[in-house]
Amino acid sequence: MSYKIDLSDGILTFTIDRPHIRNAINDEVIQGLEELVAQVHSDNPQFVVITGSGEQAFCSGGDLSVYQNLRKRNEAYPMLKKMGDVLYQVKTLPVPVIALVNGMAVGGGCEIATTCDYRLVRSHAKCGFIQGTLAITSGWGGGTYAMETLPHAEALKMLSEAKVYTANDLLENGWATKVVDSDADVDEFFHSMKKILPEVHRAYKEIAIRKWQSSNLKDRVNEEIRICAELWEADAHHEAVERFLNKKK
Repeated sequence: MSYKIDLSDGILTFTIDRPHIRNAINDEVIQGLEELVAQVHSDNPQFVVITGSGEQAFCSGGDLSVYQNLRKRNEAYPMLKKMGDVLYQVKTLPVPVIALVNGMAVGGGCEIATTCDYRLVRSHAKCGFIQGTLAITSGWGGGTYAMETLPHAEALKMLSEAKVYTANDLLENGWATKVVDSDADVDEFFHSMKKILPEVHRAYKEIAIRKWQSSNLKDRVNEEIRICAELWEADAHHEAVERFLNKKK
């Protein structure tokens, strides 16, 4: 199984469990996120946590060993749309969603973390929207969510530079909610959150959801996905992927 879902003390935790490949996303992980969404609505947790297995990586994005075989726009689009749809469902869950960024979060991994309401970033982690180095944009909604999360100039800079940032850089630009050095720091965050009634957290999340609905967030995400699929088909993308995979050999 490529993922784990665990409910403990009111916290429903989804763990991407592919440490051997830096927790890269495959179809099974996408299905797991769909299962997570369904379980939130059935189990009514106080909080949702998304994290990765091990200490090296939160998520390194899409598994290129799988998705490099998607060559044409009409081949890439269904994968992009399926992941984009489930991340929008995660974004609009009725409870706070926290990314526990336990290690590297790049490309699609940075998109997943940006989808969440809060980002607790381990001090050794490095994160970034590196999709530009592969001649594509973000394609799961992460660019749209970055524009929602950060001031315009900071979001555009982070997306356009296509590089990784340190945890302290991310705290400074506002992407990271908190830099955590230990499990005790994580526990302190949740201890503080739990001082407030769950109904209050849900009420404020509902305010956010109404804002996103009124600003056509889903339509904007869909347009991001469409543009990424167009760029995916171009020779520049496939050549960049080939260079990246050859570099890893």
